[in-house]
Amino acid sequence: MMSLRAVARTAAPRALRAVSASPITLGRATVRATSNVLRTQLPQKAFSTTVFRAAATEIDSELSEKLSTEIGYEQDIASNEPVPATVKDFLENGPFELVDTPGKEDVVLKRTFGNEQITISFSIADLQNYEPGMFDEDPALGDEEGAQNEEDMGEDGGAPVRLNIVIEKPSKGALNIDAVAQDGSIVVDNMFYYHDAKLAHGDSAETQHAAQAVYPGPPFGTLDEDLQVLMERYLEDRGINQALALFVPDYLDMKEQKEYLRWLNNLKGFVDAE
Repeated sequence: MMSLRAVARTAAPRALRAVSASPITLGRATVRATSNVLRTQLPQKAFSTTVFRAAATEIDSELSEKLSTEIGYEQDIASNEPVPATVKDFLENGPFELVDTPGKEDVVLKRTFGNEQITISFSIADLQNYEPGMFDEDPALGDEEGAQNEEDMGEDGGAPVRLNIVIEKPSKGALNIDAVAQDGSIVVDNMFYYHDAKLAHGDSAETQHAAQAVYPGPPFGTLDEDLQVLMERYLEDRGINQALALFVPDYLDMKEQKEYLRWLNNLKGFVDAE
């Protein structure tokens, strides 16, 4: 579910570009014009250093102040939003280990299940690329049905998040499942089998290229219905279930806010550095 901060933020930070664009352009134009007029009166090097530094200092100060305002705004929002129960319960009671590297888009969940190693990865990029009205243009739905589908999602309809699920067995290769977490459900799109488990992770261009040459199997939705049900139960038995589907979008929403705040602080630190 998209939180209040995701909606409220659209006005403040995005306006930053509009506010800063005009002074920057004017400052450069002023420096160039003044330099042309006074070039014959002052040494060019001394003038350009003094005037440009003064203009840059003024602009830098305004930008730094605006960034401070935005940072404070984001900190206030974060301090007033409790950790969702779906996130707290999953982290405290779930079987997965969370791997979340600050500054990175991707999040990874890991666990051992018998002799299997299970890895689930997902990214905040899916939140940033999501458009709530996209269902209205679905050619598979009529206008009325598409609008009703969007309305039924209501406030609980969040962005669909892609899951890359890898289940490995020693010396037996790996299953690679493409799925989507949305509205408390895990929807499987495709299932791949690789003799070499490295192909399931695609850590290099070479392995990605090799994986593309492997027969992908039919789309999951075209399989026999009983087979689909059994495969879904197979995944649920390994913790790929409703709890995971609820956790993923809520956790990504929290991470996106943290990464945005970290980005603002990094930007301000760079602007303020001498």
